[in-house]
Amino acid sequence: MVEHTGIRVVHRGGSKINFREPVITSDSRFLLCGSGESVKVYSTSTEECVHDLQGHTDLVTGVVLNPSNHLQAYSCSADGTVRLWDFTDGILIKTFIIRYHIFSIHVSEKHVGVLFVVVPMANEKGSELFQLVAVHLPRSGDPEVEVGELSAVLCDVSPNPGAVSFGTGGEYIAAAKGLQLEVFFFKKQKSYRFSLKSGMNKGINNSFTCISCHPKEDCIATGHADGKIRLWRNFNQKKEYTYSTLHWHHNAVNTLRFTPEGTNLLSGGIESVLVQWRYTQENQKDFLPRLGAAITHIAVSPDGSLFCTSHADNKITIILSSVKVSAIIQGLVKDDCVRTDLMIDPRSKALVLNGKPGHLQFYSLHRDKQLYNLDIVQQEYIHEQGVDQFQVVKAAFDTHGDWLATVEERRQKSSELEINLKLWSYDEQTQSFVLNTTVTAPHEDQITAMCFSPSPETTLLVTTSLDGHFKAWLLADHSDTEESASWSCDFVGGYHLLKPGCCCFSADGSLLAFGFQEVVTVWSPTSWELLTTLSQPPGAVRDLCFGRLSCSKYLLGTSTKNQLCCWNLLTCSLEWNTPMDVSLLQADPFSENMAAFCSQSGSTDLFVFKPSEPRPLFSKKALCTGKVERAIFAPRDQMLESSEEYSQWLNRSQLYFLTQHMDLMTFSTKTEEDRLLASSKQLMVDDSVAITPFYLLLGRHKQQQQEKQELLTNPLAERTPLPQGSIAIKELLDTPAHVLPSASFLCSMFVRSLLVSSSSASCQDAMLTWGMLLPG
Repeated sequence: MVEHTGIRVVHRGGSKINFREPVITSDSRFLLCGSGESVKVYSTSTEECVHDLQGHTDLVTGVVLNPSNHLQAYSCSADGTVRLWDFTDGILIKTFIIRYHIFSIHVSEKHVGVLFVVVPMANEKGSELFQLVAVHLPRSGDPEVEVGELSAVLCDVSPNPGAVSFGTGGEYIAAAKGLQLEVFFFKKQKSYRFSLKSGMNKGINNSFTCISCHPKEDCIATGHADGKIRLWRNFNQKKEYTYSTLHWHHNAVNTLRFTPEGTNLLSGGIESVLVQWRYTQENQKDFLPRLGAAITHIAVSPDGSLFCTSHADNKITIILSSVKVSAIIQGLVKDDCVRTDLMIDPRSKALVLNGKPGHLQFYSLHRDKQLYNLDIVQQEYIHEQGVDQFQVVKAAFDTHGDWLATVEERRQKSSELEINLKLWSYDEQTQSFVLNTTVTAPHEDQITAMCFSPSPETTLLVTTSLDGHFKAWLLADHSDTEESASWSCDFVGGYHLLKPGCCCFSADGSLLAFGFQEVVTVWSPTSWELLTTLSQPPGAVRDLCFGRLSCSKYLLGTSTKNQLCCWNLLTCSLEWNTPMDVSLLQADPFSENMAAFCSQSGSTDLFVFKPSEPRPLFSKKALCTGKVERAIFAPRDQMLESSEEYSQWLNRSQLYFLTQHMDLMTFSTKTEEDRLLASSKQLMVDDSVAITPFYLLLGRHKQQQQEKQELLTNPLAERTPLPQGSIAIKELLDTPAHVLPSASFLCSMFVRSLLVSSSSASCQDAMLTWGMLLPG
């Protein structure tokens, strides 16, 4: 079997935006943050993503502004490269190849042309020892530059970016790890180390968690695991250093940040409270509570007008300097596990899964943005361990997205399992789902599966349970009366007291298959007649999937005895089976293709195939570590036109899956990457030339003059474009006024752009054009 290498596994949507500290631009208009393999540029006022900077081939591990140009930013990645971006236009300027796994990046205004990155000491991803090195950027006009000179600054540092900070504008750099603080002075080329006692015997933990240096004075603020903040002074010598202690946090201090002028110190932790300390009056502090989740990072804009906090629920909160929330950028909420399946909302095409406790989140994969949360449990969630609360464990949509069914359950130690089945109708006015029916205790035991019938004739929901029964819930037709729609139980069935574990409708809704432990049964949903039972090798049935389109005569199933079976429903016989430990079987609703995720040797392999063909269309070994238990085929906004056989299965839909570490992954083809590359603008210029609107305007003006000269020398040249299509006019209208050239230059260029050649128009036509364009 040949493994295809033309398809890459990438983070494309729903990536963590809280993985590293975000960056606010100098004018406070934009916020930059790493998101999977790309850098997102968000508007701080509208919360919309204005640019998605793509180019890295591995996880982005840091973003910083270019201290030499406030319109540019550096990003580093685990792919061993640093990339320079013009984030206002979404342009990749240059790629610096370092060939080390980069964990974080730091810059200083005093060190022009030098980046500081944290890399493994052994140049291995699994290495546990890290060093801070200085990267001297070569000056070259090439789009990709190999970096040759790396010089070590500090050894044995933490890979956490929050544990390294520049002080007093770059005169020294401080790093904290474990119980040790190290300060390196660049002018002296000397470092000092300071240690704390563990304090474990006294029930405290003095370990360093984060660090921030004062921008104006020689002061270092350090956060600790016991919730204390220490302010270090007089550390330019070994013996006479001092520190004072601040204490408000009851748990570890996750992040610290001084404001640009050093007047305030911001801190955050698990309490979900932003604390603002007065630098000279430590007893005075301001609080911004109830931010929703633990604070992981704090960033401050260069002008000090905006703060932002990253949170454990994959959220970034933008805060005014008056300590008031201004905007919230919400990413895909990721918990320790997803109890529901991954689903696609038929109306919005959004990905739907568990969100906040007791909620379902609707997440746009194409816009990479959460649309809204739907409160299913409708009870206040208590953030306390040991409290048994309702959890959303199952959800399903009907074909048109008119109905949503959810199952919530709560198991208390002293009582039986509580189960609620809720049915929600879509409200056109509110553009959301409204609770229609609640069924208390729909089954006597845990519900194992739930699905809607795709038949357009009736609205039917089927649930299976460990109580040994399946139930059919039917929507009553009240179209001739004024009564609202209501649901009722239409049928209760079972098979020889066996427990059903899964169920599946055929594509047209004419057949319904159940897996009763080791027996597969096929029923008619119209008459509830048992049509047939299918034989299979030993093992309880884990998954069932009907074939689609030309393969609709097949039914596929997986078993706990590591078997993948395919039955022919026309002959009611086993068509083929193969030994395979399939953890998840997923059918593509837009083609005949199926995806089988197989567990082997601690990792997951993927096979994409058609039930009618013995040879797989695509295979990928060691797709990720651990088991894949949640996946979904999502429709594409724009079809791909790949002619390669191994990638045609991705033309109409895109396969997303959740890894064991709750990373949402998908597949990228060469056709898709070429299309993204063609649509993105790339400028390759020398480092000495700043890429500004001023430069772009002058450059294009020179190009226009060259083209004009060519037209004059060519007697068959086309006519000069009319003024409405002039590039110069577009530049004048689109370019910010404060970066435009002088008015005298613009005036002459603007007038020339309005002139029409004598060969194409008379003097009278030119005067008429002038009169139309002049104001008044």
